[in-house]
This record gives sequence, structure tokens and C-alpha cells, in this order.
Amino acid sequence: RVAVLAVDPSSTRSGGSILGDKTRMERLSTQDAAFIRPSPTSGTLGGVAGRTHEIIVLCEAAGYDRILVETVGVGQSELAVDRMTDLFLLLMIAGTGDELQGIKRGIMEAADIIAINKADGGQQERSERTRAELKRAVAMLPTRPSGRRAEVVLCSALQESGIDELRALIEEFGEQDRRSGGLEERRSRQRTHWLQVAIDEALRAEFHNDPSVQEELERLGVAAREGQVSPFQAARRLIARFRKGGAPPP
Repeated sequence: RVAVLAVDPSSTRSGGSILGDKTRMERLSTQDAAFIRPSPTSGTLGGVAGRTHEIIVLCEAAGYDRILVETVGVGQSELAVDRMTDLFLLLMIAGTGDELQGIKRGIMEAADIIAINKADGGQQERSERTRAELKRAVAMLPTRPSGRRAEVVLCSALQESGIDELRALIEEFGEQDRRSGGLEERRSRQRTHWLQVAIDEALRAEFHNDPSVQEELERLGVAAREGQVSPFQAARRLIARFRKGGAPPP
């Protein structure tokens, strides 16, 4: 059973999102064993939606054994998807400068597999060159925690070439990780990360829901806007109020 969690960017002005990814999956969307959920980022960084991790857990509990997370695109500091998946597949196309951008952003350090799509027609030769360049770049990067370096492959969704090979590589990667204990080690690191995230979210919610903090925030917000107090001083005073009994710092 396959679940696809497709994430669309949200407008920074209206907050809206098109959520049109499902329309590109005509065949898959008609399958009884498939589940497709488009989600907006709603301002969440990292290329994913705010609750993508929880949805993955729910899908696993519901019996989906293949869960694909399509991000909106990621950068050096936006790799949240690497902390919630068993395999990070970086999809690129040749001739856009992505290979150099990838090195600068550090995104290739997180990738387990790099697939160069649209390797067909007039792009075939360019895709081959890009593959060679990326292989040289990957060889200079640190290995992943599993001890492996990213595999670089070519494929064409239009001609459906290289797709079976890519799928076989993904399955092989998963099987090796299960046998070596790498999968459990990866998930252990992820659980530690999400524990910290849960603590941060709970503390933030409790802080903002505290009536005394809300009252003081309104007053200090005005003072900060008018330059009577710095944002850092205001924050320290709010935290002291939240601690109930702590005297505001000078």
C-alpha cells in the first residue's frame, strides 16, 4: 500500500495554497491501495508541512508500507524531511545549475540517492555530464551516517526509462539498512530530534496560552514597538513572568 504526502508552498501574503499535486497522479489516485494527501506548508520551513511527521506515523499505523513525501524544495537549512524519512531522494534535472547550487547548499550531504530526471531527447548528453559532475562532487562530501555515499542515477519520467532501476535501488538501500541496523539507528536519531521538537512546541504553546504572559505581552509589545525597551529585554521579562514568581530582570 502506497501513501503520497505531497506538500505545496503557501502564499506568504494570503496564506493560500493550490494543492494541485493530486491532479498529476491520475492513475495512482484511482487505486484502492493508494492514499494521496496534499498539504500546504502554511509557513513551515524545511520543505514539509507542520504535521507531516505525525501523518507519516498515522500512515504506518494504517498499514501503508511505502510512504512518499514530496517536498516543496529544500535548502541548506531546510532539511526537515531528512529527520522523518528512511531515505532521502534528491531529484534534479540537468542544465539548471542545480549541481553547483546543491554543493553550496549542502543538500547533497543529506541525500541517499540523487536522481537526474528528464534524461531524454536533447537532454541525454547533458544529463550524462551532470551525472559525472555530481559523482565527482559526492566523492568529496562526507559519507552519510550509514557509511555510504549518495548514488547518482539517470531517469526519464516521460519515457519511463530508469524508473525500474531507481525503484530497485531504493529497495536495495532499504534492505541493506534493515540488515545492518542502519534503519533503527536512523530512526533512533529521528526520535531524539522529534522529542526535542515536541518539548519546544509544548513549551511555546504553554507560554503563549498563559494569561499573565498575554497581558504582559500586550504591554511590552507596545513598549518594544516604540523603542522604550529592546525586544531582548522584553523577552526576558516575559519569560520571567511565565516562570511565575521570578522577578523581571533589569
